[in-house]
Amino acid sequence: MMKKWLLPALLLLSASQCALAAEILAYTPPFTADKQATAIEYQPLKTASKPWKLCAVYPHLKDSYWLSINYGMVKHAQALGVQLKVLESGGYPNLAKQERQLSDCRDWGADAIILGTVDSQAYKGNLSQFTGDIPVFATINSLDMGDANSAKNITAHVGVDWYEMGCKAGQFMAKRHPRGSGIVNVALLPGPLQRGGTKPVVKGFLDAVANSDINIVTTLWADNSKELQRNLIQQLFATGHDIDYIVGGAVATEVAISELRTNNMADQIKLVSTYLSHGVYRGLLRDKILFSPTDKMAQQAMLSVDQAVRYLEHKPLQRDLAPIVEGLTPDHLPKAVIAESLSPAEFRPVFSVGAP
Repeated sequence: MMKKWLLPALLLLSASQCALAAEILAYTPPFTADKQATAIEYQPLKTASKPWKLCAVYPHLKDSYWLSINYGMVKHAQALGVQLKVLESGGYPNLAKQERQLSDCRDWGADAIILGTVDSQAYKGNLSQFTGDIPVFATINSLDMGDANSAKNITAHVGVDWYEMGCKAGQFMAKRHPRGSGIVNVALLPGPLQRGGTKPVVKGFLDAVANSDINIVTTLWADNSKELQRNLIQQLFATGHDIDYIVGGAVATEVAISELRTNNMADQIKLVSTYLSHGVYRGLLRDKILFSPTDKMAQQAMLSVDQAVRYLEHKPLQRDLAPIVEGLTPDHLPKAVIAESLSPAEFRPVFSVGAP
């Protein structure tokens, strides 16, 4: 019974969640391979001294993951009284389009750019070609800070190590199927092959299940669109592989629910997601999905806006931040964690927040 009223309650909570102090991780030294995490109590700003112009560029808005990023940014920009211009690149393969959008941010006269890159290896030696001297704040997806130009132009970063997200899912699976308990077959559908955080996710998952009875039968890659992921799942069924689990990104896992039902396989194949979305959350509520980690997308978005305004106003700034990743199951769905993660159900993409 509790689950029936949980979602409406969460929607009320999420409207104010971004302004609350939260426990997060601060990394020092920032951006380094040997950085150390310290848990801190982070208090977001309540207002800005002027309506700064922030320009945010996302890889896409195809799924509710980036919709929740949009929500967190919009709500905090509105709360602070700053302007926000949002551009989305249409997908991870679209580096050239994202480059043009960064130039659009510069031409708009942005005071700061918040960049969710389509590729961690993008912009090597040329980020400033598109952004000029505008400070850039990396969000969600990391850029290679070993590149001198990126290191010079990236002021701060918010985001989890996607290796940890894959590791969390793998740890859940390894605990269910330890060595000697009996081999189970897993199909991996992590998302796009060359873009985003999918490769670290897969590495984290594989490392976590290395000493368990998890057998990876196949790994299938495609961009995070429902049509492409549905094609992969149908391809998987057509091969006749003996599958016990599908472990995939949120889009693949959402699509798998309906495909399993259509093929009368819902009792045969179990689902685990490597990140949270609205559809994955509903799947957890309905016991259709066993596990998903959350990297608290709305909270990350708030932190990126907060970092940018702190920098512009010469206020104390933590340059390398991350939420505390939490594993979710049908029996563990804390209201505060969901509110830090997902946009309300009625929220639609917002591409512009004007000055108050």
